[in-house]
Amino acid sequence: STVSIFTSHRLVTHQSLLRLSGGSHLARASGPSPKKARATMKIGTHDGAFHCDEALACWMLHQTEQFKGAEITRTRNPETLKEMDIVVDVGAEYDPERHRYDHHQREFTDTFDAEHSTTKLSSAGLVYKHFGREVLQAILGPRDKDDLDKLYKIVYDNFIEEIDAVDNGVSCYPAEVVPKYKVSTTLGARVGRLNPSWNDKTLVPDDQFQKAMAMTGEEMTSIVLRIGNSLLPAANIVRAALQNRLSVDESGRIMALDEGGGVPWKEHLFALCDEESDLSPAAKELLYVLYPDNAGGWRLQCVPAKPSGFENRKSLPASWRGLRDQALSDHTGVAGCIFVHAGGFIGGAKTRDAALKLAQMAVQA
Repeated sequence: STVSIFTSHRLVTHQSLLRLSGGSHLARASGPSPKKARATMKIGTHDGAFHCDEALACWMLHQTEQFKGAEITRTRNPETLKEMDIVVDVGAEYDPERHRYDHHQREFTDTFDAEHSTTKLSSAGLVYKHFGREVLQAILGPRDKDDLDKLYKIVYDNFIEEIDAVDNGVSCYPAEVVPKYKVSTTLGARVGRLNPSWNDKTLVPDDQFQKAMAMTGEEMTSIVLRIGNSLLPAANIVRAALQNRLSVDESGRIMALDEGGGVPWKEHLFALCDEESDLSPAAKELLYVLYPDNAGGWRLQCVPAKPSGFENRKSLPASWRGLRDQALSDHTGVAGCIFVHAGGFIGGAKTRDAALKLAQMAVQA
C-alpha cells in the first residue's frame, strides 16, 4: 500500500513492502536507495495493537539522517529485537547509547526535564528528547541555536507531552472533575481507530501501522510549521502592539493588531504576563484585542482569563450578545456594527473606529 509521509516541506510517497519473517512483522518503506556501503538500518517496535506514541516515534526516526528509510520490524521476540539498530516502545530497556527506548519497565521515571515532573515520557517523548532537534530542522530547515531551543520546548509543551501523558494515563484535569462532553477526535483516538477491528479480517495490521505513522507525522508537521513559521515570528508583533496600547486607547485595556487576526497573539500575551518586565502588568490588565478580518471589517475579541478555556477577563455586555447589523447599531449607538456573538467573546464592525468604539464602551460597561 502507498503511504504518504510529510518531511522537509515535501510530500514524499513511500511504497510499503510488508512480509512475515520469523514470526515478526516487517514493514519496509522504500525510497531513494541508501549508499551501498551502508547497510539498511532496522527499527524495532512491538506488534499487536499499535498506539500513537510508537507510530510517531517511528515517523520521527525516519526524518533523521541515521534512520531515514530504515526497515520497521514489529515484534516482541527478544532475539529478533537484538538484531535491531534501534528499538522503541518494547524490550524493557532505556539505554540511549544502545538506542533502546522503552518506557514500560517498573524503574522508568524519566520526564522531559525538571519542569515536567508529572508526565513520564512515552516512546514518542524518548525519541523526541534525543532526536527532536534534528526532526524539527528536517521539517523547518536550519535554525539558529536560540530559535531551535525555543522550538524544542514549545513543540514538546504543545504536542509531544499530550502523547506522553495519554500513553502513561496522566489526565489533564483532576479525577473528580466530570467532563461535560466526550472528546473522540484526539490524535491518539484517530490512531487507535486505524487498528483492525476484532471482526475485520481484511485489514493488514502493518499496512495500518504505516497509515498511523503518516497520520502522526502529518499532525506533527502541521504543528511544527505553525509554531516555527507563524507563532515564533509573531512574538515581536504582539510585544510592539502591547507597547503601543496607549495610542489606541488611554485606558490601556485595548490592543490593536493591524497585521490581522491571523497573528497568534494569545500565547505571547500570556507569556508576557509571566515575564518579569515592564510590560507584564499591562499584559495582565488587557481586556480586548482589535484586528482586521479577511472580509475587510474589524473584530474585537475578549482576552481569555487563561490560555485555554472559554472564560474571559471581561466579556462583551450581555445586552449586545446575539444582536446583528442595524439592530446592534441601534442598541449601541455605534454605526457600522456587524455582530456580537451570543457567547459574548467576540464582535465585529465595518471599520476600525467602530470596533474601537465598541471596545471602549465594553471597558466602561
